[in-house]
Amino acid sequence: MGKNNTKILITALVMIVTASMMIEEAKSVRICNVSTKDLKKCRPAVTGNNPPPPTPQCCQLAKAANLECLCPFLSRSGIDPSKIKALGANCGITKNPSCLPW
Repeated sequence: MGKNNTKILITALVMIVTASMMIEEAKSVRICNVSTKDLKKCRPAVTGNNPPPPTPQCCQLAKAANLECLCPFLSRSGIDPSKIKALGANCGITKNPSCLPW
């Protein structure tokens, strides 16, 4: 293979890798100080009949999130408010969003 063909191949490979990274990033949207992709970290702690305690990663995310901003999304999610309250208590969050009954 000639030098020009090698350069073209390397350039094409770099473009493919860059495009795939951009597509992966596009799957996540930043909202209320958190990435929608990262919200999955807390899903186990707020779903199911007997959810496990939140992970440290979930607590870190919950503390960074603007919970008041997330209110419209929480109310439409179908998640039991008591589970969100338990998540806040387990993560040491003292300021509860006004949209959830405490």
